[in-house]
Amino acid sequence: MKKFNLFKEIIVADTKNLLQAINSAKVFGIKIDGEICYEPFGINDILIYKGIPDTTLPLESAFGKNYQILQDGNRVLIKTFSNWQEIIGFNSARATYDDTTADGVDKFSTKEMEDIGWNATEFNISYRTLVDVLENECEGTLICIEQEDPFQFSGLGFVDNLTDASDILFKYCQNEIKRLINEHEDYNIDKLSDDEQEAADFFKAI
Repeated sequence: MKKFNLFKEIIVADTKNLLQAINSAKVFGIKIDGEICYEPFGINDILIYKGIPDTTLPLESAFGKNYQILQDGNRVLIKTFSNWQEIIGFNSARATYDDTTADGVDKFSTKEMEDIGWNATEFNISYRTLVDVLENECEGTLICIEQEDPFQFSGLGFVDNLTDASDILFKYCQNEIKRLINEHEDYNIDKLSDDEQEAADFFKAI
């Protein structure tokens, strides 16, 4: 997955398209690639803005104080990191996972992936481990704020192909559980609890 750090990124929108959206008086969104889109938003629409700007204000101020706007001919340059909390709110419903709280990731957005995550915990395979697998092996976008000094991170993950992601997570857990059963005394097949047995069956690991 590619990382889109709102602390560093400048979104570039087409001036004509943006003004057309503002004058439409419709709720619209600006995606991370600067493209303008309208409701209903799709599963792959990662937005840095959603709403109806104040048409009584100049373009530089129309989106509110948390957006830094600079018009440069046929381009509009937008910095958005000050509006991160609101950006979480209007993107979280479409995100594959939410890594914006101190507790970290504790669920996935689809039933298939959540079933994998829930069963994997019986063998101490954490959601964090599964997210690392997704970020290393799947195509998608992690929209985040990240800075090093002092360290701060919050992110929403969007996987492009949820079916492929489920298959990758299932295979990872299957292989890891097989390894644990074969190599780790605490997970010897004769010592599995009912819940561990059920999880092993789910992953076809025995």
